[in-house]
Amino acid sequence: MFLRMLVVFSLLLSATGLGIVGLQLLNPRQAGSGPQVARVEAPPVVAPAPRIRMLVAARPLSIGTLLKDDDFREQEVTAEMVPEGAFTNGAESRAELRGALLRRFIDPNQPVVTTDVLRPRDRGFLAAVLRPGTRAISIGVDVVTGASGLIWPGDEVDLILTQNLQQQQQRGQQNDPGRRVVGETILSGVRVIAVDQQISHTAAETSVARVVARTVTIEVSPEQAERVAVAMQLGRISLVVRSIEGVPEARDPRPSLVFGSDVSSALTGAPQQAPGARMRVIQGGSQQEVTFR
Repeated sequence: MFLRMLVVFSLLLSATGLGIVGLQLLNPRQAGSGPQVARVEAPPVVAPAPRIRMLVAARPLSIGTLLKDDDFREQEVTAEMVPEGAFTNGAESRAELRGALLRRFIDPNQPVVTTDVLRPRDRGFLAAVLRPGTRAISIGVDVVTGASGLIWPGDEVDLILTQNLQQQQQRGQQNDPGRRVVGETILSGVRVIAVDQQISHTAAETSVARVVARTVTIEVSPEQAERVAVAMQLGRISLVVRSIEGVPEARDPRPSLVFGSDVSSALTGAPQQAPGARMRVIQGGSQQEVTFR
């Protein structure tokens, strides 16, 4: 009896050992005795940093410069490289900076921020942009006298006064057709410091036809301001834009006057006569030209 129980116990012990061995073969990771297989995880995909187009100086810009579109260029940078107050809206930022006064020197490729400029709509712009000893005076213009609205702050212009002298007597001659209209350059090389009260600031405004300026403000001396004020009462003032580059011209107005008869020969008042027939008369050793009218 005892021997039979010993045999049964031995069979149970053997079955238990075989079961443990089988479990180890089927699941070696949990047993820890078999070879381990390392799991390699793929590195996370990192999205590229977003790029932002920022306006930077295209050339060295001096303090007091009235900014234009070609003073800037766009540069792509990451978001962390954009300083606070930088201009990043492309065409809208260019429109906002157009005509603004630069308050500090900026090196090439350096960004321009809002604290660096004084825009035409900002308080104190006109007083800040004037040079010492100068004055600002505004002139009414239209699509013709204002160069089709293509004059910008920073341009240099000449002022031409055109008068109609009809009903005036000139040396005993009344209503001389050739002397009724006269033009003269009253100022040369004056700087434009503002066009109207503000310039378009949004892309929506620049996408449509730009409203033609009605006033142009120029920088003049006190004596020149008096000349302009009188000229506005005498006749029509036209603005002539000067070239940025080229041979320097005299900044003083030309003393000469241009009358209507200097432009159109039809206003001279004296009709041209057809030339008469000519004949050469020879008498002995002498010769004489005779014209028949």
